[in-house]
Amino acid sequence: MQVAYRADNLFDAHLARHALEDAGIPAFVFGESLLGAGGELPLFGVLRVCVPDVALPQARDALQASGLLDEPPAPISEELPDPGLLPA
Repeated sequence: MQVAYRADNLFDAHLARHALEDAGIPAFVFGESLLGAGGELPLFGVLRVCVPDVALPQARDALQASGLLDEPPAPISEELPDPGLLPA
């Protein structure tokens, strides 16, 4: 098994798994059962979506086509004009 996608949260992990399964690629989410062990602490890097070794190139193509491998947009855009003075 090879890691095709590292998810930040459970929703993204299952979105990736479903995108892969829709493309005919068997996928498994590892680390899902570890999320409850963290309690109040956030756990990062635990969720991995894995595919068989031979399916890794097709998995990357399927994830790219679904938009899951795209970079997230910047939270602050410098293209916005300055609003000037605003009432309090």
